Amino acid sequence: MSVLDELSGFEFEDVMEDVFRNLGYENVRQAARTADEGRDIVMEEVVDGTRQAIVVECKHTDTVGRPVVQKLHSAIATFDFAGPKRGIVATTGRFTGPAEEYADRLRRNDDPYPIELIDGNALRSIGDEIGLDLYNGRIEILCEETLRPFDPTTDIDAPVQGAFRDIENIAAADPIAPHSQVTFRPVVVITADTNAVFETSVGVIHRINDRTQFAVHADRGQPQVADSDVATLVTQNLQTTIDLDTDRFAALFDEVDEQRFGQTQTGYKEWAVDRIQQHHTTTVTYTGDNNVTYNKTCEPNRSDISVQSIEAVYLPEVRQTTELGEYAYPYKYYAAGPSRVTIDDGIHRCIHCETSGGEETYTFCPNCGAIACGSHSKTERLVGEPVCTGCAVTERFALKTKYFYDEANREAFREEYAGMPIHEKAMENKPLVGGGLLAVLVASIAILMMSGVV
Repeated sequence: MSVLDELSGFEFEDVMEDVFRNLGYENVRQAARTADEGRDIVMEEVVDGTRQAIVVECKHTDTVGRPVVQKLHSAIATFDFAGPKRGIVATTGRFTGPAEEYADRLRRNDDPYPIELIDGNALRSIGDEIGLDLYNGRIEILCEETLRPFDPTTDIDAPVQGAFRDIENIAAADPIAPHSQVTFRPVVVITADTNAVFETSVGVIHRINDRTQFAVHADRGQPQVADSDVATLVTQNLQTTIDLDTDRFAALFDEVDEQRFGQTQTGYKEWAVDRIQQHHTTTVTYTGDNNVTYNKTCEPNRSDISVQSIEAVYLPEVRQTTELGEYAYPYKYYAAGPSRVTIDDGIHRCIHCETSGGEETYTFCPNCGAIACGSHSKTERLVGEPVCTGCAVTERFALKTKYFYDEANREAFREEYAGMPIHEKAMENKPLVGGGLLAVLVASIAILMMSGVV
């Protein structure tokens, strides 16, 4: 028995809505379930520049007879649409001979409201043709397209190389060769229209006419709406995707991982409808005919929300880790060819504190490999190069702390310091010397003033 046969009537309508959307029909939506007038789904298509409506009847039965087709024909005629109209009857079972004869006669007679018949076998063939699996009665996402994990005009290490250019003294390091890992994370871009009118005895009190589009991280558990910059990265590059060829990428990256979509397409559609329904629910205050003020909660029906498209794509998450001395620096970003959104910049972050971001000046310490902020980066006294406070050996000379790469450098400076004339030793603490001279000058002026010279 096929999973299609195990569905309820409403579940079958949900599946067919997703199937038609994936076939490229527009404005696919279900008719209100409370008043079945012979149409379960309505949608639109453009043929030779003319937009036409399609009214669909879904029948989850073993056989569909002529009366169902006739009823749909009448429903098409009364459906309010300014343009050509046609119908479709979709079933998990089969059509009787009279039903097929009736639909065939409509076509032969060029009836203005022709009807197409799709039986269970044809439905399964359609699913195969458009790359969809009917999995437990729901549309499973099969995606083989990804945004580009790197800029094809540059080396894959270019983003990391660019980030290190901002680091002071980095030229003293060995050539930067990061370990690169790419994880292809599933994302769906959902576009939906909401059209709802709320009326009372005084007329229309609230109206919703809105198109919503958002990108959703789709690789685990509860879907998570992507940040605006990530959503922009995805939506602006949806038309420039490439095949997800893991063998090709394995030759470029040290590690390649592919995540699976966490839900079916139907699941994301239902989640999106719930989210949009909650988003548009609001309380409206209005004055009734009796001049009394009322509050009414306006919540759109699920049938007021039409999911126009669910586009699946893989979003490359690139993590490049560079080892310098004792430390490793991660740089992680979402990639789309030359565009990217940085999500973890361990290069512009002090090893010794929480300081991070591009506003601070960071300096590389060749002694231990640390990247440090200004508060944790000093000048090595013996060789005059940067050293961080984390690895430096210290000692006070002329009441001022001096920083050294190691004990050997400190001992070498001790010997140098011991042989210095007194004035050179004093200059090891220039602020102290300057302060002393200023104090002497002030004292001299005071003495002169007291003696009446000044």
